[in-house]
Amino acid sequence: MTVIYKTPKDVVFFEKHYFEVHVPLAKRLPGLVKYEINKGPVVSLTGHSEVYRVANLYFESMESMMSAFKSEIRQECVIDRRIFASDDEVQIYVYDTKNI
Repeated sequence: MTVIYKTPKDVVFFEKHYFEVHVPLAKRLPGLVKYEINKGPVVSLTGHSEVYRVANLYFESMESMMSAFKSEIRQECVIDRRIFASDDEVQIYVYDTKNI
């Protein structure tokens, strides 16, 4: 799962809420294996400048992720995310992966 946040209107509020409330909540998602975010600025090679934060959440499988999305914690994450990033300020991608 990849979550891309646009540059927030209030960076200080975003950072405080994201790290003190949202990340600890999201880390409680059942089956979450790893949670990583960008370190430093996000640089686009295609000219996009509005990206502020990229988060990647890893689960054991697509089934595990879909099961987590049915949990109460996931619902809490959705409600919480809207406190610091509106639907038009975030892009969320869910996908399965394969090694190549």
